Order: sequence, then C-alpha cells, then structure tokens
Amino acid sequence: MDRQRRQFLDDLLETATPSGFETVGQRLWIDYVSEFADEVRTDAYGNAVAVLEGGDSSLALTGHGDEIGFMVRDIEENGAIRITPIGGSDRTVSKGQHVRIHTTDGTVPGVVGQTAIHLRDREDDSIDDIDDQYVDIGTEDADETAELVDRGDPVTFDQTVSELENDRIAARGLDNRIGIWAAAEALRRAAQRDLDTTVYAVSTVQEEVGLQGAKMVGFDLAPDAVVAIDVTHATDASGTPSSRKTGVELGEGPVVVRGSANHPELVRTAREVSADADIDIQLQASGNRTGTDADAFYTSRGGIPSLNVGVPNRYMHTPVEVVDLADLDAAADLLCEFAAVADEHEFSVDV
Repeated sequence: MDRQRRQFLDDLLETATPSGFETVGQRLWIDYVSEFADEVRTDAYGNAVAVLEGGDSSLALTGHGDEIGFMVRDIEENGAIRITPIGGSDRTVSKGQHVRIHTTDGTVPGVVGQTAIHLRDREDDSIDDIDDQYVDIGTEDADETAELVDRGDPVTFDQTVSELENDRIAARGLDNRIGIWAAAEALRRAAQRDLDTTVYAVSTVQEEVGLQGAKMVGFDLAPDAVVAIDVTHATDASGTPSSRKTGVELGEGPVVVRGSANHPELVRTAREVSADADIDIQLQASGNRTGTDADAFYTSRGGIPSLNVGVPNRYMHTPVEVVDLADLDAAADLLCEFAAVADEHEFSVDV
C-alpha cells in the first residue's frame, strides 16, 4: 500500500463516525473519490455514491462508513454522564477506556469509570450493562457537565491506529472504514482501465443500527449487481471457541461468502476472477444471513444480485480490531477485477 493510500486509510480510521453521525467521515471519503470519479452524489441521510461512467450494465461496490459507539443518555447530579449504546457495542470492553464526546462545539475528553479493584466486591464478577456505565469528564456537578455536553451527543473510544508486526494494524472502527477504503480504491483502479460497466463506489450510513443506509441506496440506485465489502471474523485468534471457527485466517486473503444473500453467479464470478488474477481468497459459509449490507441490497426492488466479500478481522466490535493490510489491498484488487468482467455476465439463476 503506497503512502497516499495509507494516509487515506489512517484519515478514515482517525475520524469518528458513529451511526447517525457520519457526516465528517463521509465528507472525507467524498473528497478522496472526487479526484477520479465522474460524479459524486449524496442523499438526504448522507449515503455517498461515486460514479464511474461505463456501459449500460452497472455494478455497485459498497462499504458502510459508520462505526459503533455510545451516546449521552443522561447527566447525574454529580456530573457523571450516563450512556447508551449505538449499534452492537460490547459492554465487556468499555469500562476503563478513554473516550471522546463529540459535541457541536468540539470534542470533550472523558473516561468510562471503573471502580478500583481494591474497592470492588471480589466475589462479584458481573459486568454492568452499558446503560449502567458512566463517563467521567472531570466536572463537579450536573450544571458544569451540561455546559459542555448535550443529551444525544455521540461518544467514541479515544483510540488511534497502532502498527503491529507483519504489516498488520489495530484500531477501533476497522469495521467498516476498511470497506469504504476498498470500494474507493477499487474505483480508483477501475478508473485507470477502459471498463464497459458503470461502476458505483458507495459509502452507506447506519449499517450498525439495521442496514438502514443500504436499504435507501438499494432502492434508489437499483444497480444490476452489488458487492458489499465488510469485515468478517478471523477465527484464528486465540480463544475462539472451536464451535465458532470458520477456517478464516488473517493474512490468507479476502473472503468470498457463500449462501443466504450471496447470489451463486456472483460467487462463481468472484472465484473465477480471483483465479485468473492470481488473488488468494478464502471461502466462508453463511447459512442464514451475512450480517452485512448485502442482506439489505439483495431484497431491494424485487431482488438485486448481491455478494458479500469480507476482510478478516480479529476482535470485532472492540477498540483493538486487527486486520492484515495485505488482505485489504487484495480485496481492492478483487473488486476491481470483478468490475472489469461484470458486463460479460448475466447474474440470474437458471431454473
């Protein structure tokens, strides 16, 4: 990954975009893709679509730009801030963390309080629900806190990108800023080729709270096919229960998902493209649902042929998610190669 592409990724990861508050991250993405897209447009809720004009057939390459987080729910008399989750936030990892509250006047630093081990009941190992946890910003009473924050202000972990060994990184919100990075990068690479397909790169909003942005985009855009790129669980991490292992490993390439929302012809095309382009991929089974925007796209407008491509991710929905940059770069390659042949295929099931 060259310096410019890596800087774009770091900028995405260092920008807070909790569901419902994605505007700053969407603007960052739009500014980047505007350099090579023929058109970029947004809708009423901030879903962003970059267009590369080609032939009559159309393919959407999509990721979601939002991340999980928290929100200010209430302010107590002593100034403590009660929070509520945005999306699937994990109550087991939030205590004792540095956070930032994003207000209309800027960010306010704080910490999620944790009673010291010396003072806790050693026989009580229960974990408070997020609604029972609180943020301490150093204020002395409710009036002082209310001068700084409002109910409904979003809250995210104060976590930066860490460089690990073997070209791997750790950060919060890799789910799914890596997906919108891959969609943008695939579009950039496609712009350097003479494609006969109109390609859309899409950054959706509010995936973490029910795939809401994808529902809007799928109806409005109505492409011939969609490839939704998101993270997927790398189950090679220590501690993964054997019953939940999928064979997906970090560093072994992007993941083509089979079953449920994944159209068999898109799966077949992705496997053929990866073989022809010498891109290592992994396969994953999805018997019921993918848990990604693909689940919304494939039922839009009577059915849009869809495929979920995953980037292996350890420790999902924690502040220390881990991905291998080689997997991410290969995912962008796969998406670009898919776009290059999309016009040659009719994505329908022969019954």
